[in-house]
Amino acid sequence: MSELDRYSRQMLLPELGIRGQERLLASSVTVVGCGALGSVIASTLVRAGVGRVRVVDRDYIELNNLQRQILFDEQDIARGLPKAIAAAEKLRKVNSHVAIEPVVADVNPDNVERLIGDVDLVMDGTDNFEVRFLLNDACVKHGVPWVYGGAIATYGMARAILPHRTPCFRCMLTEIPAPGSTPTCDTVGVLSTAAHVVASLQATEGLKILLGRAGELHGQLIYVDVWAGTFERMDVGKAKGVCPVCDQGQYEFLEARQGTYLTSLCGREAVQINVRGETNVSFPALAKRLEPAGKVRYNDYMLRFRVGPDSEHPYELTVFPDGRTIVKGTTDEGVARTLYARYIGL
Repeated sequence: MSELDRYSRQMLLPELGIRGQERLLASSVTVVGCGALGSVIASTLVRAGVGRVRVVDRDYIELNNLQRQILFDEQDIARGLPKAIAAAEKLRKVNSHVAIEPVVADVNPDNVERLIGDVDLVMDGTDNFEVRFLLNDACVKHGVPWVYGGAIATYGMARAILPHRTPCFRCMLTEIPAPGSTPTCDTVGVLSTAAHVVASLQATEGLKILLGRAGELHGQLIYVDVWAGTFERMDVGKAKGVCPVCDQGQYEFLEARQGTYLTSLCGREAVQINVRGETNVSFPALAKRLEPAGKVRYNDYMLRFRVGPDSEHPYELTVFPDGRTIVKGTTDEGVARTLYARYIGL
């Protein structure tokens, strides 16, 4: 029995065939983020026979992940495994002929080019805009296609981006949203089926690119609401006449002129997250979003948010009007960045 027999059902498709399968086996992909979107994407690509898959994630597994993140189980939590490591273990059991490379890291301007520069495609499984803007900079600079996706509540969206052939992410969204202005899974929730549908749409677009069938991409922003049962395709052009990234070659996030940077506060068991550029946080709006997730109080000068039951060691996030945030209760910058992304939403 040939190893190709594993892919017999998809090779029957005229869109793929044996030549298409051979292309997939020779392809390489970086999946950035291995949560609700990334776990479905990675599983789909490995089962489809993409030859090399790099899985990058900075986080560890928690009980509330199991509702939607298909590569993890309770034993992974008991073992204290990072998501990338647990995902690699599962994926190798699914297809031992695919080279799986787990990377436990926070994607940032120092490492993003190395993580995406040697692959054919980048898949977005992230949960925050800063990393997406950074991925866009790096992918446009290196000419690497990538597929954006996002899911929240019962809806989500996906879109393939071909550098210098389609509008890039910065064309579609010219400025990064202000801290606290966008919903997150930890503040409004997420239905697993919404994430799975969006991830499947992303994976399908990604497979088209790897198969050399980019001309069959949707070419639009795909929006789906699984609860309402609606599916829409929206034309996306340049929000402004000239894009700083794909037209002018200005890579502000890659060059760390935009986004956040972290500073450990000595002796305070706290990490400060600073926001580059001008921003203005609406405390009433942020407080309303955070109330279901923890204790919130604010005045004209700062907002304090405590997450975690009183019986446990809680974290406290202190947010200032300019977006600067102090995460108290940890000295681990990875933990601080994760909490910031979850609750403040950048």
